[in-house]
Amino acid sequence: VTGASFVVFNGALKTSSGFLAKSSIVEDGLMVQVTPETMERLRQALRDKKDFKITCGKADAEGLKEYVDICWVENEEKTNKG
Repeated sequence: VTGASFVVFNGALKTSSGFLAKSSIVEDGLMVQVTPETMERLRQALRDKKDFKITCGKADAEGLKEYVDICWVENEEKTNKG
């Protein structure tokens, strides 16, 4: 679990890169690079206020993957107040 001051979603990742998505820490935030198709699905999920999971890593890699979970919560007391 990583806490971040901000999140940047970049929808310019090319399918030919071989990655499902990439995540990296930038200063005190998180940058998530996704394909245009994933970006469109993410935007729709945000509009609909639905949870969304992004799987990061090589498309052909087996085993451990990283995930970026966007979760809507009803009780904000348990979220980061910073």
